[in-house]
Amino acid sequence: MMSNDPLNELAHIRGLMDRSTRFLSLSGLSGVVAGAVALVGAYAARAHHKALLWEEAASGQASSALVNADPAAQRVWWEHVSFLLVDGATVLLLALLGAFWFTWRRSRRMGQGLWDASARRMAINLFVPLAFGGLFALALVFHGAVHLLPAATLLFYGLGLLNAAKYTLDEIRWLGLSEASLGVVAAFWADAGLLFWALGFGVLHILYGGIMYMRHERSGAQA
Repeated sequence: MMSNDPLNELAHIRGLMDRSTRFLSLSGLSGVVAGAVALVGAYAARAHHKALLWEEAASGQASSALVNADPAAQRVWWEHVSFLLVDGATVLLLALLGAFWFTWRRSRRMGQGLWDASARRMAINLFVPLAFGGLFALALVFHGAVHLLPAATLLFYGLGLLNAAKYTLDEIRWLGLSEASLGVVAAFWADAGLLFWALGFGVLHILYGGIMYMRHERSGAQA
């Protein structure tokens, strides 16, 4: 039975329109889990590398010099880079699994499909910039510019979030701006790249994920 209150009717219509155009089932808990996993991954990278790839890379020449060094040093350098790639891929996989689980659980409660038209639009707009960013990151590794990987991944991830924000919760837009801004700063402070990576993928995810959870899930409010 429709309400006689015009404001309630307008709010109801707006809610229906939002559900048809935006993916609102994105769970803030997925961001918290992704942030926690990223912090563990950053700690593992720090413990493994000590001062090889990050602190000595302020001039942007340390990594390139190792690539052109003798075969033994080159082999050690590639072992460290391989560890970074495996570490990053593991963090990404665990973060995606956490996002899938918590978002699937919330979508069931809200009665919204996990892979409806709005979810597909969001995913496409997110992963296109991420795909180009991944290729750019591989190019950095190929040229020995590993010290710029944190800045590049933060920047492209932020751009991907900004691109996808119009199809999901508003907090994603601010998260994207924060990630991209942190990536730009990290590009000028390459010797602290791992710290910025931990702040972006770890702390910011936990912060914004917590805000999303408090605003849209814990209170039971609809986005």
